[in-house]
Amino acid sequence: MNTRIFRLIMILSILLLNQRNGWAQLAKGYNLGDAVADFQLKSVDDRSISLANYKAQKGLIVVFTSNHCPFAKVYEDRIVALDRKFSPQGYPVLAIMPNDPAAYEDDTFEQMKMRARDKAYPFSYAMDDTQVVARSFGVTRTPQVYVLNQRDGRFILEYVGAIDDNPQDPVNIQRRYVDEAVTSLLAGRPAQTPLTKPIGCAIKWK
Repeated sequence: MNTRIFRLIMILSILLLNQRNGWAQLAKGYNLGDAVADFQLKSVDDRSISLANYKAQKGLIVVFTSNHCPFAKVYEDRIVALDRKFSPQGYPVLAIMPNDPAAYEDDTFEQMKMRARDKAYPFSYAMDDTQVVARSFGVTRTPQVYVLNQRDGRFILEYVGAIDDNPQDPVNIQRRYVDEAVTSLLAGRPAQTPLTKPIGCAIKWK
């Protein structure tokens, strides 16, 4: 598929999603510098996942994503790459599916299990079936990323937004926002651009 056709598909997808769901308003949630409250979610390997599982890590890359969203599908390999690069350095990925599965069959827990297995996810993939976690973070899109830095036993929010600046063409990415943020934190510096606009599909709320 060439870039021109891909961009047209993306534009049409956005228009259809906006028509169906209305323009998403910025949700209230954690602010930069806030400590994130612990939570418990069920992962696709039937384990209970919480921030306590990551207490030995330097931080965490929380990615709200989904199975059905074309943007999430485009970014899937890049999310895997983030985990493979930064998990050994203490910043693993935790993927969370926040949508109401009744809206799209692709977002059911069974489909999540199949997707994680077929794509060999190296990270945990969990369902936020009550949507409490998504609301506490203030998620508006999939994919949307929250980079947490662990300090004194608390996970502090250091970055919110997009994975990079080019969902259409991974070859021509100019800014790799999440990569830059985690690299800065590993070097003991704050994220250079701590807040960016996520580009993706609107959350399907219950």
